[in-house]
Amino acid sequence: MSGEALMGNNDFGICPDMLNSVSNEIKDVVDLGTELCLVIGGGNIFRGVTGVSKGMDRTTGDNMGMLATVMNSLALQNSLEKLGIPTRVQSALPISAVCEPYIRRKAYRHLEKNRVVIFAAGTGNPYFTTDTAAALRASEMNCNVLIKSTLVDGIYSADPKKDKKAKRYNSLTYMDVLSKDLKVIDASAVSLARENNIPIIISSIFENGNLLKICKSNDGIYTIVN
Repeated sequence: MSGEALMGNNDFGICPDMLNSVSNEIKDVVDLGTELCLVIGGGNIFRGVTGVSKGMDRTTGDNMGMLATVMNSLALQNSLEKLGIPTRVQSALPISAVCEPYIRRKAYRHLEKNRVVIFAAGTGNPYFTTDTAAALRASEMNCNVLIKSTLVDGIYSADPKKDKKAKRYNSLTYMDVLSKDLKVIDASAVSLARENNIPIIISSIFENGNLLKICKSNDGIYTIVN
């Protein structure tokens, strides 16, 4: 999930209305009986690359970005549990006062008990994006599909905000994304998903009901990479 989307119409932070909207979308999917793991970005609070562009050390910037994802994960956990969805946050960085450490077998156990698991703090290492963290956790948890709910409704040939002639793709191969250098998802995440044969779906987080359509009937608006 895009962290930046949680800003809603704000310039920074978490918009309660957007958080509630996302939580209700997740609830609809969970109510299907779907086992769901989540990874959320931190761009609404702090982006490591932004800090680096201002002269910050890359490792420090990335560590701050990982902590931002923990804040978003805790906010989402709180919102989901208000809707009656048992949720656990597991962090790749040990922060035992507020969440569990990432333990794969324990995460499996949570899923068996019909809990949503949110994986926070990326991979726990600098120089890796939350896209890569999502692909890594999807591989470790033997997920059937990796869905990236982001700011756009699929993969385009160019940035649709800048190029009105940008073409939207319905489907692509992993190699298409890598060879065309399409930036909507990190290349290392695509490579990892390809290696483990996990399809990637790119969809808009703002399209109400879209996530449910994708999970229920492969309907909805999205681009699939496989």
